[in-house]
Amino acid sequence: MDLYLLASVLPTTNFTRVLLPSKTPISLQLLTSRSTRGSSTSTTVPSAFKCKVTNEISSNSNVVVRRSANYEPPIWHYDYIQSLRSEYAEESCIGQIEMLKEEVRIMLRKAVDPLLQLELIDNLQRLGLSYHFQSDIRVILESIYTNTSYQAGADIMCKKENLYSSALQFRLLRQHGYSMPQEIFNRFKTEFGSFEPSLCHDIKAILCLYEASFLLIEGESILEEARDFATKTLKEFVELNKDQNNLSAMVSHALELPLHWRMIRLEARWFIDLYRSGEDMNPILLELAELDFNMVQAVHQEDLKQMSRWWRSTGLGENLSFARDRLMENFLWTVGMSFQPEFGYNRRTLTKVNSLITTIDDVYDVYGTLEELELFTDAVERWDTNAMEQLPYYMQMCFLSLHNSINELAFDTLKQKGLNNVRYLKKAWVDLCKSYLLEARWYYNGYTPSFQEYIENAWISIGAPVILVHAYFSVTNSITEEALGCWEEYSNIVRWSSMILRLADDLGTSTDELERGDVPKSIQCYMNDTGASEEVARQYIRSLISTTWKNFNEERAASSPFSETFVEIAMNVARMAQCMYQHGDGHGIETHETKDRVLALLIHPISLHK
Repeated sequence: MDLYLLASVLPTTNFTRVLLPSKTPISLQLLTSRSTRGSSTSTTVPSAFKCKVTNEISSNSNVVVRRSANYEPPIWHYDYIQSLRSEYAEESCIGQIEMLKEEVRIMLRKAVDPLLQLELIDNLQRLGLSYHFQSDIRVILESIYTNTSYQAGADIMCKKENLYSSALQFRLLRQHGYSMPQEIFNRFKTEFGSFEPSLCHDIKAILCLYEASFLLIEGESILEEARDFATKTLKEFVELNKDQNNLSAMVSHALELPLHWRMIRLEARWFIDLYRSGEDMNPILLELAELDFNMVQAVHQEDLKQMSRWWRSTGLGENLSFARDRLMENFLWTVGMSFQPEFGYNRRTLTKVNSLITTIDDVYDVYGTLEELELFTDAVERWDTNAMEQLPYYMQMCFLSLHNSINELAFDTLKQKGLNNVRYLKKAWVDLCKSYLLEARWYYNGYTPSFQEYIENAWISIGAPVILVHAYFSVTNSITEEALGCWEEYSNIVRWSSMILRLADDLGTSTDELERGDVPKSIQCYMNDTGASEEVARQYIRSLISTTWKNFNEERAASSPFSETFVEIAMNVARMAQCMYQHGDGHGIETHETKDRVLALLIHPISLHK
């Protein structure tokens, strides 16, 4: 399912206006203050559970019939994961990498023309290499920005005849936090306010304008017009040029999903193949990109094997047959969030968190009775192993795995950073379980929430706040009181990341989830509110994703108590959502695109071309 926003998005006025999520999650408000419609359903809790979960369990005269999502077993087995080996994990590769990196640094120093500098930086980013040269890139961009007079409109690159250089400069500088005015594109418009028709002949420039336009914030009408103009032009180009060359491949790729919204590591893997056949291919950059990709993949494989052993030790995949056993997919998410080798601890932490979220989500969505779910939510809120006594066996397994794993992560933070962060981690998990419980109550009472009700709860129930609070403590060295305060009431950075994840998830999974009897998702709630067709509702969700990206862009540019590393991870959560749900439920269904992406990123190295 494509998530990109078409150029001719339906005007906002055609849709019912929806408020943004409030500071207080609706799940926390409604669980204590609001009575749901319909009669309450009470189910007797079985006194005993078997180790292997079945769909029907007898307790005296009461029979509890369980739902089943019929999830397929994992295709990535433990023995296969443990067998992974890479020749690029050897020390002998390090010397070659360092030599190639030094040659690239020389290139960066020798490039004096601003456009050549920007093109080199762009290639480094797309090839997945820029993390090696962050300080070098910062020096170059600072110099270009300092020597450019935007207010006077007299910068050395943004001349009327050079849309390409203007758009590239705009995108890279704004991406790196520089204040770039949208007005620099006014010089490419006619006296009547539209973009010059003659620009359409330079597709490379139009593509660059298109990619730049996705860094817009709310209210930037010039960039909105630029995106509409570029999208229309690029679509016409694709229609007229059926033969695939590098330029047409890049255009089709961009129309499917813009660069700013793409998973960075998957984009690097795709671009390496494209770059290899390009006319301006630099053999040193290509060799470094291929070797570095394989060496980073070897690091990821070791992380994956370690997490596979942890997952097996929990017994959750083996014993809870109703839940999704998706260790590989949960690890893939973490590679999308922070692929760099130095973030191995963060990947391992978030793999644990993602796996626990997936399992507990299925407890609430698929298997648990309402009374059991209330008991489980209470146990999480108390964060006390004594509360386990009232839980059925399968919930005891879930709770103990959650309790032990999170306490262990909190102990790591205490040892390494001298901070007891249990209260922040616990709060996020309690918020998540309460949001799950509210959705369960909606389901058992046959209640369809309004779109606004749904969204207020759903940005919590998608799990991103839990993921991000763990990521914050994992990657942040200097923890401040101001930043800690942001975890009392979730900051906009967390809110926008969560919203994009939720909406992308709903676009990709709602059809399957409704078929197995889940609570209505955003699409159905909007249809119920407005009487719109499913296609119109889906268009609205896509437009809301686009609007949320604008908010994210604006928040990213504002001052924040969070580090650049953490903000980038929050943005990567949103990017991973659009990757994982681009063609449907890529998290729950392992075949097709997700399988191919796992193979490309985590299993198969790139064949080196000498």
